[in-house]
Amino acid sequence: MKGSSYCNLNNINIESTRTGKIILGKPEWNVVVTNNCNCTQSQITLQCQGFQTTEVVSPSILALEGDSCLLINGRPLKGFATVSFSYAWDPPYFLRPLTSHTTCS
Repeated sequence: MKGSSYCNLNNINIESTRTGKIILGKPEWNVVVTNNCNCTQSQITLQCQGFQTTEVVSPSILALEGDSCLLINGRPLKGFATVSFSYAWDPPYFLRPLTSHTTCS
């Protein structure tokens, strides 16, 4: 369990970068979610209130559930692993982590 007390939502880093593509008139953004912790985090939900996109995002990556989104169906994101997806909207949406469950082995 060493290190588990240091793992929290602050360890989930979300970066959005404009790709340069235009999808149905909206700029495309690539989002990379990184678990900057040595422990696995699962059941990660993000703040998604008002999230819109003209580009389909697979629900297996980001599933909209009311005002929040479930990342990768709640599956574990191992320590220092990343998951990425793209969406298209203007202006870019500020995604932030809401909840997660941390497991240290």
